[in-house]
Parts: sequence; structure tokens; C-alpha cells
Amino acid sequence: MTTPNRLAVLGCAALVVSTAAGCASVEKVASGGGDGGGSITMGTTSVTSTLDPAGAYDAGSWLVLNNTFQSLLSFPAGATVAQPEAAESCQFTSADALTYKCTLKAGLKFTNGHPLTAEDVKFSIERTKKINDPSGPTSLLSTIKSVETAGDREVTFHLETPDAVLPAKLASAAGAIVDHQVFPADKLLGNDKLVGSGPYKVDSVEMNGKAPSKVVLSANSGYQGSAKLENSKFTLRYYDKPETLKTALDNGDIDLTDNSLDPITAAQIKDDDQVGKGSLKVAEGAGGATRYLVFNTKNETTGNPAVRQAAAQLMNRGALAHDVYAGTVQPLYSIVPAGIAGHNTAFFDKYGEADVTKAKRILANAHVTTPVKLNLTWSRARAGAAETEQLKKQLENGGLFQVTVAQEPDWTAYQAGWKNGSYQAYTVGWTPDYADADDYISPLVVDGGAFHNGWDNPQISTKLVPDSIKLTDRSGGGAYDQIQKLLADGVPMVPLFQNKSFYVYKSGISGVDSTVDNSGVFRFWLVGRTGKK
Repeated sequence: MTTPNRLAVLGCAALVVSTAAGCASVEKVASGGGDGGGSITMGTTSVTSTLDPAGAYDAGSWLVLNNTFQSLLSFPAGATVAQPEAAESCQFTSADALTYKCTLKAGLKFTNGHPLTAEDVKFSIERTKKINDPSGPTSLLSTIKSVETAGDREVTFHLETPDAVLPAKLASAAGAIVDHQVFPADKLLGNDKLVGSGPYKVDSVEMNGKAPSKVVLSANSGYQGSAKLENSKFTLRYYDKPETLKTALDNGDIDLTDNSLDPITAAQIKDDDQVGKGSLKVAEGAGGATRYLVFNTKNETTGNPAVRQAAAQLMNRGALAHDVYAGTVQPLYSIVPAGIAGHNTAFFDKYGEADVTKAKRILANAHVTTPVKLNLTWSRARAGAAETEQLKKQLENGGLFQVTVAQEPDWTAYQAGWKNGSYQAYTVGWTPDYADADDYISPLVVDGGAFHNGWDNPQISTKLVPDSIKLTDRSGGGAYDQIQKLLADGVPMVPLFQNKSFYVYKSGISGVDSTVDNSGVFRFWLVGRTGKK
């Protein structure tokens, strides 16, 4: 899922006070950190605009959806295989992996008291596919041909092609179950009317223009699932900049942050924490979020493969990770990040270290006149303008490129820009929907992908992807290895780095370590206060 960094892409940000329709009651709660022993407030710069599961596909929205809606399955902390959540059981019922059947738990209800049945599951999937929102997660459901129900508790998915990854996809927010009596079948529901069946219910959503600025949640007393809540209220606040997020942390307005702080600041907090200095703590761990330099392959300049290959040859990821991100990220040499089965180092294998001579040769052999004039656009980055300035410096090394940098601060406008082909090159992050190599390939590189870069390789889209998602053995290799090599040749985007998880929290806050993994799910329910539930 895209995130404005800081979206995961690793791309996204902020939610007029309004009552969530269908909620049994709405409580006005204070949003400041430390308010009431069971209340937690978290800050993020992952902005978003839409919270309806059919139209939401970025880190800022999924932060909310993963905690307020149930899917048939979920990934509990530390799990690498999807486990039953709203479902009592799920399994493929045919050897060809074309039929997948789930039985729901008995007595499930939405927070408005409506029963959650197989009809709602069928409606939710069909609705997302019907709306087919260009910013939504429809691509994750593309292999589903039809959904069949039997009674209130049995639902069967019939697939177009074998898809062994379907359980993981259904465990993501793309599989969120919505109330068919509340959500319209053919359009998105407003952010102020959300109702789900997850661990939390939505009490209120405050908007800042078209974007949420604050979402207030409280424990769903009727929840039936695997999550065990360590707090009774959770408030998510969105901030435009890492600096304002840090100020909110210093002022006690929030208790913790996700991976949104300026990297230099995060690194300093970590150093202070290690020597017992200050009151802030850092939970550090592996992260599956990635960041890319993306090219519009329909543009006259960046549509030339030699231009993209030369840019890839000039990338110095080590300098980006060390000089700009203070070691809070690690260099990435493939579309699929390290730690995910199937990862290789295709870009390093093809290009090695940054080399001006090799880049010059690539352009000369393709008869490309230098310097190549290139517009590089960005919206949000944890390191701010320093990231694109470093990329500009690297691309202009040797005089091969002449780069003009521009910022589009409005995340929604930025997404619209890359969708309509307004940019030549642009930076975007990606936060995983599920921890599988397929999640970095199917959504990103088939027919332009989520970044709408116009690139498609028929060998990947019609053979290698279908072949790879058939595999019940998800240990990688084979088709995934071929795909990553083809991407290094075609360079629709250049992998830059993958995030390490650097979650900062105040003394007295517990459970943050437990939610640090590469699943892309931030589990609000694990966070509590020392000695209090």
C-alpha cells in the first residue's frame, strides 16, 4: 500500500468533528497523551483521505482499518501465516486452489448491533470490485471470480486462476467486512459514517479539509476475535510534518509515534535511550516498508529504458541511508525487500555500485544526448527535501542529468498527478499488505501497478505472476527470481531503501515492541500503560 513518507508510500496524513453513523453512542474524549489510564494517543505523518475499505489503499488509512474492521483472517503479532479472525475456519477445498471456503464464527455483530453474516462478506468483496476505485485495493481481489454463500455462516470464493496468496490478501484491509445495510453498493461511504466489527469502534473523525486530522476510537465491547486490548481508548492524530509530530511528542500531546519522525531525530532519541538519557524510548526492529524512485514510462524522456538504466547506475543507496537517513533505513537492491522470502539483489547484480562511467556508456550506446533534463517530483518524505536533494546530486554526478526538483505538498493531488502522467520521475513508498513477495510485485508492476507508471511486461503479467501465486510453497525463488531480474533490466522504478522500524514512545507506555514486525500492521490493542490495563 502506498504511503506518503512520512505514505510506507512508505506514502500519507491526516482526519470536521462528526458522529460515526450507526454507533450506539459517541463519547467526547480528550485527545492528549496521558488522559485517563486506559487511553493512548499516537501520532503519524501518514496522511490519508479515504477510510472506506473499498477506496483506501495507503498506510494512513490502513492504520485505522486494521484496528476497526474484521477480515476473515488476520496476522497476529509474529505470525507469518494468516490465522482465522472473523472466520472459524478457512481452507482450499480443491487441489487446484480454485475454491476457498470459510465458515464464520457464530454470533458476530457490527458495532451498530447488526449481525455480521456471510451476506456481508460477499457484499464487501463484490462491492470493492464493483466500485473499482483507482486508489483502492481492488487489485488484491483480482483473482476472485465469484462469491457464494450458504446460510449465514458459509462463504465460498471461486477463483479465476489458482491463488495460494488469497488467504493473506483476505487477511489485509482489502478483505475488511462491511455492513451491507450501511455501506452503499456503488459508491464510497463518508469518513464520518464508518461502522465495523473490529477491536475498536469509531467514536469520531475530525477532518482538516479533505483529510482526517484525528480519529478517536474506543474498545468494541461486542468484538469477537483474537485481539486482547491493553487500552480502552485509542486516538490517532495526523500531522503534516515530522517536526510538528516531534513537537506534539515533546508537549505531551501524544504518547507514541509510528515510523514518522525525522530520521536524524529518531537516531538521536535512540542514542539517548541507550545511555538512559531522556524520557523517550525506541522500539526498533525489522520493517517491510520500502521506497522507490518511480519513472513515468509513457513520457518521452523517461520512456527510454536507457535513461532509466543510467539513473539506476548512478544510485548510491549507501549515501542515502547514511547521510540522509542516519542509518534508520537500509539500502535496497530489489523490488522485494530483504527478510521477505524470494528476495534477491537483482539491481546490485546488474549495476553494482554507483558508476558514472558505466552510466555514461549506457546513454551513449542508446544515442541519448546529455545532459538529460529530468523533472523529479516528491510530496512527503521522513527526511524532507534532503532525500530528493541527495537523489538530484547523485543523478547529476558526471553531468549526465540536469534535474529539476519540485514538491507537491498535497498528498491527494500528488496521487492524482502520477495517475494522470503529470510527472517524469517521482518518489513513493510502499507499506506491505501482507508479508509475501507477491505483495511487492502483483500490485506494483502489473499493467502500471499502484504507481501508474505505464510499464508492463507481458512475460511477468501473463506468465510469471500467475505461475508464482499458484505456489503453496511460499519460500520464493523460481518465478520471483526471474521477475526481479526483469525489473532490474526494465527499471520501471529503482528500489532505494527499506525502512527499519523506529517507533518512539514515552516512559510508562508498554507493548510497542510487540507490534514491530514486517507485516505492515500496527496493532493498537497491544499498546498500554505500565501497570494498567
